[in-house]
Amino acid sequence: MPNRQFSAVALDHAHCRAICDEIGERLRQALKPEALEIPQHLRTLLDRFAQLEQAPSIAPSIDEMFFPQRREAPASVKP
Repeated sequence: MPNRQFSAVALDHAHCRAICDEIGERLRQALKPEALEIPQHLRTLLDRFAQLEQAPSIAPSIDEMFFPQRREAPASVKP
């Protein structure tokens, strides 16, 4: 492979500004609110997940795991 030296390309302010403006315009087109709409199936799944998050947990809390409450033995087990 030949050894090539690449010189840095210096862009003047006008060209830099034009490039930034074009990038901004393309981002505005790509990120329009209607382009960001969530598909209905995903929206349904997210709504279901939110409902499940509000349901009571069946997993013990940290306090219940590390500081178990003393439970009284049933009457049939007491001496």
